[in-house]
Amino acid sequence: MIRLSSILMSLTILFQSFGICFSDLSQMGELVEHAKFHSEEYGDDFFVFVSKHYGELKTDHEKQHQEEKEEHEKLPFQHISHLASSAVYILNSYATEFKSIDYSEFRTPNFFYQEPVSSLHAFGILQPPRIS
Repeated sequence: MIRLSSILMSLTILFQSFGICFSDLSQMGELVEHAKFHSEEYGDDFFVFVSKHYGELKTDHEKQHQEEKEEHEKLPFQHISHLASSAVYILNSYATEFKSIDYSEFRTPNFFYQEPVSSLHAFGILQPPRIS
């Protein structure tokens, strides 16, 4: 069971690192169907089809075939997701000056200790153990 869950977790991480969602996997039928359409209509092989929809020929294909726009939106892997993170370190150029704090002496004590007044102390319940 542990082996199965670790395999499923690693496959999920692999698919997500490539940007593959479950909705993309469900649209693979549309991809095959549209590739067959391109093969019959334009005589394109699979690599030309991939180049027209995902590669360097994508912009030219979108300009020439506006009537297929709805079908192109149904193809998988059309979502654009990009995450760029950068660490920025800013060094302040001005000097900071710290003012020293003047600690004045307290001449009068600000605490008072009062002996506890309780009947429990008289019985010795809260007293430490004595060595006899």
